[in-house]
Amino acid sequence: MAASGAGVLQLRSVEYARNENVRIHCRSSFDDCPGTVVVSEGENMEKPIVTAVTHSTSESMITLIGVPHEPGVAARIFEALERANVNVDMIDQNVPTSAGGKAEISFTVPHEDLRIATAALEAKGEAVCQRMETQSEMGKVSIVGAGMRSHPGVAAKVFSVLASEGINIEMISTSPIKISCVIARDRVERAVQSLHSAFELSGPGTVGVEEPFKARPTA
Repeated sequence: MAASGAGVLQLRSVEYARNENVRIHCRSSFDDCPGTVVVSEGENMEKPIVTAVTHSTSESMITLIGVPHEPGVAARIFEALERANVNVDMIDQNVPTSAGGKAEISFTVPHEDLRIATAALEAKGEAVCQRMETQSEMGKVSIVGAGMRSHPGVAAKVFSVLASEGINIEMISTSPIKISCVIARDRVERAVQSLHSAFELSGPGTVGVEEPFKARPTA
């Protein structure tokens, strides 16, 4: 959830706790409420299909068109971004349908790194692509849940909910416990509300997984 944009706990703190099997007790700085305890998943713990909906509104998408379909090109692209200190999140590649054709690669970067990323790739010229397109005003909405591994149809439900709201999906990334969709930034709030409602995660009007935690901010 932290990695997907929940903004509840600092990601590295969660990674350290997971690696060392340390329980996290998240308390409030303003009152004596019990707060939230984060523990490892036990065998007897219930596994809801979807635990939370998270979102980010600081994404930009870059699409490289006319990418040579040959070994080493993807390495040149992402090594250039690494040297520019640009963090890449989601990646999607469309391969050509005929021999000698050109591929197309799309990926997301933080909005503040878009200019640096495009400059690094432009320096590579046609060695990496024939044309580059950017979409700066993008966001990401994700659903997270361990129960997704054993329940078919979750992805279909996510896509159906977004389609019913007229929300177009630009990119999709999946794992056994997470589905992420890149969409237009101005549709993120509506997407989060609709997914919350569809998976019965909260009452009407709640936006994002951050909301339940705002009443007890951490020190």
